[in-house]
Amino acid sequence: MMTLSPFVLAIVLGSAVLHAGWNVAVRAQHDRRRETALVVVGAATLCVLILPFLPAPARASWPYLAASGVLHVAYFILIAEAYSRGGVSLAYPLMRGTAPVLTAVVASAVIGEALSVWGWLGIAGISTGVVLMAKRTGDPAEARAIPFALGNAVVIAAYTLNDALGARASGSPVAYTLWVEPLSLVPSLFWLLRGQVVRLPNLREMLRGLGGGGSSMGAYAIALWAMTVAPIAPVAALRETSMLFAVALAWVFLGERPGPRGWAAAGVIALGAAVMRFG
Repeated sequence: MMTLSPFVLAIVLGSAVLHAGWNVAVRAQHDRRRETALVVVGAATLCVLILPFLPAPARASWPYLAASGVLHVAYFILIAEAYSRGGVSLAYPLMRGTAPVLTAVVASAVIGEALSVWGWLGIAGISTGVVLMAKRTGDPAEARAIPFALGNAVVIAAYTLNDALGARASGSPVAYTLWVEPLSLVPSLFWLLRGQVVRLPNLREMLRGLGGGGSSMGAYAIALWAMTVAPIAPVAALRETSMLFAVALAWVFLGERPGPRGWAAAGVIALGAAVMRFG
């Protein structure tokens, strides 16, 4: 029987830190749209280097791949717009916490995956945390980020469901996942860099882009690997700690001060998401 060993526990928590970290890095720069573009390029570059060594996804999965490419363009655009208006400690929990609720509700209605009591309790917890987060004390101007963060939660839920079906049809889930980044590259850059004088990145920017893209891909790859050697529910629940790590990293490195209500809201959202995963 598979168990959650201390090593797997540590590496999954590390993946949560990686995912939170690249979001904090985007917010840390003055031009968040350009920084998001660097992450997109970095991720696509790494994917292109790996894909030749993997089997191609089955033709049945190509429509899902096309849809995923479009959805990931929207995902990166909304990340950039949210962080251009508000802090990580506000936007990240709203994006990552609301998405599981939407995914579960749509999966229940469309695919027929019924929610358990734990699932409904998790939804109640996340909904409470989202309301608290939206009403937290802090810079009132940050409220402009909320529609973009919640809009991105819809996108995350959509690509989660789409990719679940696409990966199943692909016959090669890893290759399917890696193809998404190159497919979304050009339209993402077209939008993120619109109105700017396009200039090649310097060495520091290239390293940041590769680091951000690698962190994004690495966090997901670690989670996928962990689910093959440990029970899925606790691994998925541990991933939700990324919300708390995001708030903590933003507090340390960006000087964000979410206040008691912000900390409480992030904790309630993370706990609700974990409860949903166990359900």
